[in-house]
Amino acid sequence: MKIGLYFGTFNPIHVGHLIIANHMVEYSDLDEIWMVVTPHSPFKKKNSLLDNHHRFEMVYKATEKYFKIKPSNIEFNLPQPNYTAHTLAHISEKYPNKEFCLIMGEDNLKTLHKWKNYETILKHHHIYVYPRITEGNIDHQFKDNSKIHKIDAPIIQVSSTMIRKGIKEQKNIKPLLTEEVWTYIDEMNFYRK
Repeated sequence: MKIGLYFGTFNPIHVGHLIIANHMVEYSDLDEIWMVVTPHSPFKKKNSLLDNHHRFEMVYKATEKYFKIKPSNIEFNLPQPNYTAHTLAHISEKYPNKEFCLIMGEDNLKTLHKWKNYETILKHHHIYVYPRITEGNIDHQFKDNSKIHKIDAPIIQVSSTMIRKGIKEQKNIKPLLTEEVWTYIDEMNFYRK
C-alpha cells in the first residue's frame, strides 16, 4: 500500500487541504493520504496555534467521510522539534508493509535543499508535489528527479491564516470549512480573540 503523508499544523484544517488531499489520492497512484498533524513545538510561543488534540480532532472530523484520507498524530510522541526525515524513518519502521511518500507544495520543493537530511528523504521516498503560486526557482537537482512527481492539482489560495483572521473579524468563513469543523470551532469559541 502506497501512502502519501500530508504534513501540516492544520490550524484549522480547511476545504483547500481536503481538495488537495482528495486530488492526490484520486489522480495519482497513492492508495491513501494521511494528514499528519504537526505538534505545537515547545520551543515556540504561538498563541494562535491550538493545542495538538484540538487540531487533531478537527482533522478527524474533516476526514471522517473520506475513506482514503486519514488523520494521523504520529508526530505527537516523537522528539521535538520534528524533522520530516526522522518522522519518515519512524513511520517506515512502525509500518514496514507500507510505502510512504511525501506530499508537498511547490513552494516547499524550492527549499527542500535546506531540509535536514533531504538526500536521505529523496533516496528512500517519493515526493508528490502540488502547484502553488510562488516566487523563486526549483533547485536543478529536483527538476528531472525520478523520485519527484508533479501532480496537476488545482491551485488553492485558501489559508488557515486567512480563516483565523476572518473569524476574529466576525466574517462568514463557513464555506471554507467542513460543517463539522466549523461547528467545533464555533462551539469551542476558537480564534475569536
